[in-house]
Amino acid sequence: MTRPAVARPSLLRFVLVALAWLPVTFVIWYFAAPLLLWPVRMLVTIIASAGFGDLVRSISADGATLSFLTTLKPGRIDTAGIVSVDVNMLLYAFGLPLFAALTLAAGGRRVRAMAIGYVALVPFMTWGVLADFLKNIAITSTPLIASQAGFGALQREMIAFAYQFGSLILPAVAPAIAWVLTHRHFLEQLRASVR
Repeated sequence: MTRPAVARPSLLRFVLVALAWLPVTFVIWYFAAPLLLWPVRMLVTIIASAGFGDLVRSISADGATLSFLTTLKPGRIDTAGIVSVDVNMLLYAFGLPLFAALTLAAGGRRVRAMAIGYVALVPFMTWGVLADFLKNIAITSTPLIASQAGFGALQREMIAFAYQFGSLILPAVAPAIAWVLTHRHFLEQLRASVR
């Protein structure tokens, strides 16, 4: 008894299908961002309240932008007003449509792979948003505001590293790693077809 031939994936076909899915997944991601990024917003709120409660009064959302209302004053301590910092979550979530396009192009258990990938990417997006907020108050703000935040030189260096890592590395690399880990079987088939 012979087994039916299993169609091996083609690298060219995979690349073309992934490229075809990219515009679709980016449009869906852009318009569904408030819903897709809701878990990130919740995690950011929990972490900011627990770890930076002395700096953050509240966090509100307007679409994919989080507004951090701080306890910091825009000038001297006796100055009226408070500092607000806006962070665009889309900057740290652009890997979601990339992951989705690759998953759709690979076929197989798409829903399961997308759910696993999404859950795996939420902490990395959270990292980027929090690091952006901290960079804004500790590094790029005026010296008067930065001094109120109370971060030392070493802490500012750690914030700068976290921001760079969270904005340059994680948004692009984390989705690729998540995709590779959720599609090992497909990659083995693809490698076999290239031989």
